[in-house]
Amino acid sequence: MNLEQARFNMIEQQVRPWSVLDSTVLQTMGSIPRDIFVPETLTSMAYADIEIPLDHGESMMHPRVEGRMLQELEIDITDECLEVGTGSGYVTACMATMAKHVDSIDIYDSFLENASDKLSELNISNVNLENKDALKTLTPQKKYDVIAVTGSVTSSNMPMFEELLKPNGRLFIVVGSRKMMHAMKISHENNKFVRTTLFEAQLKPLVGIKDKTEFSF
Repeated sequence: MNLEQARFNMIEQQVRPWSVLDSTVLQTMGSIPRDIFVPETLTSMAYADIEIPLDHGESMMHPRVEGRMLQELEIDITDECLEVGTGSGYVTACMATMAKHVDSIDIYDSFLENASDKLSELNISNVNLENKDALKTLTPQKKYDVIAVTGSVTSSNMPMFEELLKPNGRLFIVVGSRKMMHAMKISHENNKFVRTTLFEAQLKPLVGIKDKTEFSF
């Protein structure tokens, strides 16, 4: 299988048609080998339009959703970023390539160990990986320019992530219940939070989030 061709096709047939037109995002996703981050038995599916299953019942997002998320976050080379949910480490690698620094947290040590190996393989060193439960250990003492939450939450959880944003900071988060979820961009502008609904999305809730049957925000 020609993985480079598959990566090109992913960009042109999945990511770009989903209104991902930012050249930095496209270049980043086109340069990072997603295939090294997927389970070895699923290498041939690395660039397919699917959620690739990982351990612990987790999965990688669709490439098109990853692309939209990276574009909405408007990551700059001077940005300090937080990723909640390291998972495979692929999004971590993309964010680190675009930003100054990335703190990435996960509750599963195996994800962190695997991501560390893959990031080292790509000579990406501006990342701090840490075992943390976002719902219990994050405090607003440290704030970020960019926050990417890779699992869904309920509306009641949003403020705790908003409080971590610096002025002009951007947050990507999926909010709702299993029946109805929306991806949202939240910007910290003029001492208030501007919430923009982007598109319908389905992500597994962060560990510790109780699913609700109704959606509101």
